[in-house]
Amino acid sequence: MIQPHEILIVAGLPRSGTSMTMKMLEAGGVPVLADHQRVADEDNPKGYYEYERVKQLPADTAWLPKAEGKVVKMVSMLLYDLPTDRHYKVIFMRRTMAEILASQKKMLLRNNQDMIVDDVEMKELFEAHLQNIMAWLKQQTHLEILYVWYNDLLQHSDREIIKLNNFLGGNLNTAAMQAVIDTTLYRNRAYG
Repeated sequence: MIQPHEILIVAGLPRSGTSMTMKMLEAGGVPVLADHQRVADEDNPKGYYEYERVKQLPADTAWLPKAEGKVVKMVSMLLYDLPTDRHYKVIFMRRTMAEILASQKKMLLRNNQDMIVDDVEMKELFEAHLQNIMAWLKQQTHLEILYVWYNDLLQHSDREIIKLNNFLGGNLNTAAMQAVIDTTLYRNRAYG
């Protein structure tokens, strides 16, 4: 389990499996910091697990003491804005880019929104961001990182749950975490 003074973060690109990971950690026994203002819908039927104040970084950091000993979700771009005077454990979710793009497009269409850029440009933007932030993360001493692939979490959940449990001290309820995984929600698969 995380230490009372530590903050656990689940981060990644949009549609990379962060909400499922939050639900798994909650089932495993990690307290969650979420306000549930964004309610479950067809795109995330089990909930988004968001805390709106996170999006106000770097201007608003007053919520950070509330996150101590808990897990909070954020898009990976916000990792740059975390104050460096604290220690954070970060579970950085990865997912096959084709699946992220397909999932994002479906979500935007369902909400009657257009993609601001086309798939090719979005892929380039996301891949450039990942390359930059992963290089930056290697240099950060206040961030302890575990990379988890959404695809592996669904296909090899036993192995991936062990990695998560070890990263967080070995005291999680792994059976409860396993029970959260619902492969029927894996709707945007990349084949080949």
